[in-house]
Amino acid sequence: MSAPDPPPRTLALDRALLAADLGASGAAARAAEAEGFDGVVTFEGPHDPFVPLILAARETTRLTLTTGIAVAFARNPMSCAYLANDLQLVSEGRFVLGLGTQIKPHIERRFSEPWSQPNARMHEFVRALRAIWHAWASGERLAFEGAFYRHTLMTPFFNPGRNPFGAPPVLLAGFGPAMVRVAGEVADGWIVHPLHSPSFVEAVALPALRAGLAAAGRARASYTISCQTITMIGRTDEQIARARAKARMQIAFYASTPAYRPLLEHHGWEHLQPELHRMTREGRWDEMAARVSDEMLDAIGVSGTPAAVARRLGERHAFADRVTMVLYNEADPEAGGEVVRALRGG
Repeated sequence: MSAPDPPPRTLALDRALLAADLGASGAAARAAEAEGFDGVVTFEGPHDPFVPLILAARETTRLTLTTGIAVAFARNPMSCAYLANDLQLVSEGRFVLGLGTQIKPHIERRFSEPWSQPNARMHEFVRALRAIWHAWASGERLAFEGAFYRHTLMTPFFNPGRNPFGAPPVLLAGFGPAMVRVAGEVADGWIVHPLHSPSFVEAVALPALRAGLAAAGRARASYTISCQTITMIGRTDEQIARARAKARMQIAFYASTPAYRPLLEHHGWEHLQPELHRMTREGRWDEMAARVSDEMLDAIGVSGTPAAVARRLGERHAFADRVTMVLYNEADPEAGGEVVRALRGG
């Protein structure tokens, strides 16, 4: 019989850093800090996820700064090691390197990089990162030779030396049980994808995470679960309805991807995946949101007034240490800060 999870800790609340103007990322992070958020998280989208955090690091003093995620297989362990080390320096120890795989078509056709054995490759990627950081900190010879990555050359000119703030934590995004187990074995934390439900996490993902932690001889108490949750806020019924309508489109897009079918199967919605996938191929984007029912929307996301959202976030995330609000806010900009204060009991 496995040991029970430790009692839930104080839930840290992060905000997605999605400044429309890349140059405004610093100001947006500063505003998040003033509102009381514990961290900001960037995504791999139309901009590189590392650059906004450089600006955020210069404009804040206490926020945790996380890539949630950077695509590992679009890069290599050495390039990630340098980027993460530099951000750890600039932020004075507040950086967290969140990594994910993306899916095969994007790796091969968008990034023109190889795709094979993603679970084994990610396991090795993280170990290679740690080997590089160890060589820099210790002065020992770099000698990492794996099945996918080989790092055996590090001359003094290219060695930044020991980071005074230590190596940054590494969090891995994982959806299926195999990758979640990898996260438990080699990472400092697991990033939960926005397309999830508490029952799916409890029934499918957490057993895999516990198995990974046990295989590595690690304790849950020293591990971080960071959950990305679709959050829909309004002050009136009309505003809440608009926020829910926007979130439906995001959920429909996720649900069209075969890799995310296990969640749909868990809830008995598996018929939706091929239907939505076909609609993407036909360019019927505007029709997809209507396929996401209220039941599905409420299983995956949280909606309501700021006070109601704060209560539901606290109730929903007994398994997590941090929550990133993937925010659809149809109320005023101050609503996010109200969620933070309500969650803290202020």
